Amino acid sequence: MVSVATASAGPTTSVAPLKKGTAEARTYHDDMKCILWTASDLASRISELGRQIAADYEGKAPLVLGVLKGSFMFYSDLVRAIEPCPRGLTMDFIRASSYGSGTESTGDVKLKTDLKKEKVAGRHVILVEDIVDTALTITTVIRYLQEECDVASVRTATLLDKHERRVINYKPEYVGFTCPNEFVVGYGLDFDEEYRSIPYIGVLKPECYAHLGIKPEPAESGESGDE
Repeated sequence: MVSVATASAGPTTSVAPLKKGTAEARTYHDDMKCILWTASDLASRISELGRQIAADYEGKAPLVLGVLKGSFMFYSDLVRAIEPCPRGLTMDFIRASSYGSGTESTGDVKLKTDLKKEKVAGRHVILVEDIVDTALTITTVIRYLQEECDVASVRTATLLDKHERRVINYKPEYVGFTCPNEFVVGYGLDFDEEYRSIPYIGVLKPECYAHLGIKPEPAESGESGDE
């Protein structure tokens, strides 16, 4: 039985704006409305998840499968936090996308992978995602692994769970934080391929995407915006 631990959004921290008249160049930090989770918050929670996964998968030789691109930071930190590391743990990636350069999911999930069925069949798979909101992407990946790859089991570890946006009834087994219905970026999550490198997770200011004609509080984050 998997024990699911979630944490709600912590106190927001405003990012100080640049002073008018200064010559200082603007950075991504200036585009943040607020910070939801700091680098320290992320590190602490991921360490907890890693220990939980290590206990649950002891003796199971799990395959940790990262969903690119958005999960790459979380994935890297999570696999190192899986301690004591189960013998036989291996790593691989799959690329999935349901977003373009905007903020709304197209609903058309595309998968790109070179996974070999003979190397995946019978494995206990841990899918690692940056965020689960509509659940269209993650359920498509799970179905592929079950029907095409014949895995023994598959569970999901997601950093963020934005359950308010669910289209499909799905509950991830491992959750870092419960995400409010805001446009979040940073720590791997992007908007049109930008903001991924920010070491924390913040809410993007509406003026950063207003030129696209998007309403002030967009319904989606940039989940797996690869394509």
